[in-house]
Amino acid sequence: MIKRNFTDRTKETILPLYKSLVRPHLDYCSQIWNPHYVKDIKLIEGVQRRATKLVESVKDLHYDERLKILGLMRLDKRRDRSDLIETFMICNGNYRVDKDLFFATYNCGRRGHSRKLFKRRCRLYIRKLAFSTC
Repeated sequence: MIKRNFTDRTKETILPLYKSLVRPHLDYCSQIWNPHYVKDIKLIEGVQRRATKLVESVKDLHYDERLKILGLMRLDKRRDRSDLIETFMICNGNYRVDKDLFFATYNCGRRGHSRKLFKRRCRLYIRKLAFSTC
Protein backbone atom coordinates (compact mmCIF):
# COMPACT_ATOMS: atom_id res chain seq x y z
CA MET A 1 0.00 0.00 0.00
CA ILE A 2 2.82 2.42 0.86
CA LYS A 3 4.65 1.61 -2.37
CA ARG A 4 1.54 2.16 -4.46
CA ASN A 5 0.25 5.33 -2.87
CA PHE A 6 3.35 7.37 -2.11
CA THR A 7 5.77 8.58 -4.76
CA ASP A 8 8.16 10.33 -2.38
CA ARG A 9 10.65 7.63 -1.35
CA THR A 10 12.84 9.59 1.03
CA LYS A 11 13.81 8.44 4.50
CA GLU A 12 11.73 11.21 6.06
CA THR A 13 8.57 9.91 4.35
CA ILE A 14 8.93 6.12 4.35
CA LEU A 15 10.16 5.65 7.95
CA PRO A 16 7.19 7.34 9.69
CA LEU A 17 4.78 5.49 7.41
CA TYR A 18 6.44 2.15 8.14
CA LYS A 19 6.63 2.81 11.88
CA SER A 20 3.00 3.87 12.14
CA LEU A 21 1.28 1.57 9.64
CA VAL A 22 3.31 -1.64 9.36
CA ARG A 23 5.45 -2.23 12.43
CA PRO A 24 2.57 -2.25 14.95
CA HIS A 25 1.17 -5.27 13.11
CA LEU A 26 4.53 -7.03 13.25
CA ASP A 27 5.01 -6.29 16.97
CA TYR A 28 1.45 -7.03 18.05
CA CYS A 29 1.37 -9.58 20.89
CA SER A 30 5.05 -10.37 20.48
CA GLN A 31 5.21 -11.11 24.21
CA ILE A 32 2.57 -13.81 23.83
CA TRP A 33 3.71 -15.39 20.57
CA ASN A 34 7.37 -15.21 19.77
CA PRO A 35 8.08 -17.13 16.55
CA HIS A 36 10.77 -19.73 16.96
CA TYR A 37 10.68 -21.49 13.61
CA VAL A 38 13.18 -20.10 11.11
CA LYS A 39 10.53 -19.97 8.39
CA ASP A 40 8.26 -17.79 10.55
CA ILE A 41 11.12 -15.47 11.54
CA LYS A 42 12.18 -15.07 7.90
CA LEU A 43 8.61 -14.39 6.83
CA ILE A 44 8.11 -11.64 9.41
CA GLU A 45 11.59 -10.18 8.88
CA GLY A 46 10.92 -10.14 5.12
CA VAL A 47 8.25 -7.49 5.62
CA GLN A 48 10.77 -5.14 7.21
CA ARG A 49 13.35 -6.08 4.59
CA ARG A 50 10.96 -5.00 1.81
CA ALA A 51 10.00 -1.82 3.64
CA THR A 52 13.63 -0.73 3.99
CA LYS A 53 14.15 -1.26 0.26
CA LEU A 54 11.52 1.39 -0.42
CA VAL A 55 13.90 4.13 0.69
CA GLU A 56 15.65 5.26 -2.48
CA SER A 57 18.95 6.26 -0.92
CA VAL A 58 19.65 2.87 0.73
CA LYS A 59 17.84 0.34 -1.45
CA ASP A 60 21.05 -1.10 -2.95
CA LEU A 61 22.77 -1.70 0.40
CA HIS A 62 22.85 -4.90 2.44
CA TYR A 63 19.94 -5.36 4.88
CA ASP A 64 22.02 -4.82 8.04
CA GLU A 65 23.54 -1.66 6.58
CA ARG A 66 20.08 -0.36 5.66
CA LEU A 67 18.87 -0.94 9.21
CA LYS A 68 21.87 0.86 10.66
CA ILE A 69 21.42 3.90 8.40
CA LEU A 70 17.66 4.05 9.00
CA GLY A 71 18.03 3.60 12.76
CA LEU A 72 15.98 0.41 12.96
CA MET A 73 16.54 -2.89 14.76
CA ARG A 74 15.99 -6.43 13.57
CA LEU A 75 12.56 -7.63 14.60
CA ASP A 76 13.91 -10.59 16.59
CA LYS A 77 16.00 -8.15 18.64
CA ARG A 78 12.90 -6.00 19.17
CA ARG A 79 11.00 -9.05 20.42
CA ASP A 80 13.83 -9.90 22.84
CA ARG A 81 13.85 -6.30 24.06
CA SER A 82 10.09 -6.28 24.59
CA ASP A 83 10.35 -9.55 26.56
CA LEU A 84 12.94 -7.95 28.82
CA ILE A 85 10.74 -4.89 29.32
CA GLU A 86 7.72 -7.05 30.18
CA THR A 87 9.80 -9.08 32.63
CA PHE A 88 11.00 -5.89 34.30
CA MET A 89 7.46 -4.52 34.53
CA ILE A 90 6.12 -7.75 36.04
CA CYS A 91 8.96 -8.09 38.56
CA ASN A 92 8.67 -4.49 39.74
CA GLY A 93 4.92 -4.70 40.26
CA ASN A 94 3.85 -2.31 37.51
CA TYR A 95 1.09 -4.75 36.51
CA ARG A 96 -1.60 -6.23 38.72
CA VAL A 97 -0.24 -9.70 38.11
CA ASP A 98 1.35 -12.05 40.59
CA LYS A 99 4.94 -12.51 39.43
CA ASP A 100 4.93 -16.05 40.80
CA LEU A 101 2.61 -16.97 37.94
CA PHE A 102 5.39 -16.21 35.47
CA PHE A 103 8.69 -16.75 37.27
CA ALA A 104 10.20 -18.69 40.12
CA THR A 105 12.78 -17.04 42.34
CA TYR A 106 15.50 -19.04 44.01
CA ASN A 107 17.51 -17.43 46.78
CA CYS A 108 19.18 -20.39 48.46
CA GLY A 109 22.96 -20.25 48.17
CA ARG A 110 23.04 -17.56 45.50
CA ARG A 111 25.36 -14.61 45.61
CA GLY A 112 24.36 -11.18 44.42
CA HIS A 113 20.87 -9.76 44.28
CA SER A 114 17.61 -11.39 45.29
CA ARG A 115 15.92 -11.14 41.89
CA LYS A 116 17.36 -14.12 40.09
CA LEU A 117 14.61 -15.54 37.93
CA PHE A 118 14.01 -19.04 36.68
CA LYS A 119 11.41 -20.14 34.22
CA ARG A 120 9.47 -23.15 35.38
CA ARG A 121 9.62 -26.32 33.36
CA CYS A 122 6.70 -27.06 31.10
CA ARG A 123 5.44 -30.47 30.21
CA LEU A 124 4.05 -29.35 26.85
CA TYR A 125 6.42 -28.27 24.09
CA ILE A 126 4.11 -25.54 22.87
CA ARG A 127 4.14 -23.85 26.28
CA LYS A 128 7.92 -24.09 26.53
CA LEU A 129 8.39 -21.25 24.07
CA ALA A 130 5.69 -18.93 25.40
CA PHE A 131 6.42 -15.99 27.67
CA SER A 132 4.18 -17.23 30.46
CA THR A 133 4.79 -20.44 32.37
CA CYS A 134 2.88 -23.69 32.35
